[in-house]
Amino acid sequence: MKFINEMRLCFPSRSANEGFARTAVSSFLAQLDPTIEEISDIRTAVSEAVTNCIVHGYPDQVGMITVEAGIKEDGKVVIRIRDKGKGIADIQQAMEPMFTTCETGERAGLGFAVMESFTDRLRVRSALGKGTTVTMEKNIKTRGDSDEPAKRKDAGTL
Repeated sequence: MKFINEMRLCFPSRSANEGFARTAVSSFLAQLDPTIEEISDIRTAVSEAVTNCIVHGYPDQVGMITVEAGIKEDGKVVIRIRDKGKGIADIQQAMEPMFTTCETGERAGLGFAVMESFTDRLRVRSALGKGTTVTMEKNIKTRGDSDEPAKRKDAGTL
């Protein structure tokens, strides 16, 4: 199924840009009229993914982060966040709650667990020295619907 609308951002891996990414994605998805809970979930998941790029993908340098979001006709939202940083040696281990490579104790190792709990589907692909791509999916429902995905009119294209 094709996207009925999509967006793409590229920005440096600076901490100040985490809030920008979160706000941009949630603003783009506002066209679906999500609930406060749905938009809060997406904002949290995007924050975690971008923070992982900043902290783990580019720990000793500033690199580029790409955020893409697309809306499908059935109300499914797909968000892809990518860096070209150092990559993850063992994705399965990295996705275990409380696992962290942080040696200072400043990180709890819950980023992937948080992303997984706030989205309907999470996929992580990574290669050492080439970077990491996190793909998150979330079904947005129309207000008043309990189980049926949103049926939307064409939201246009960019």
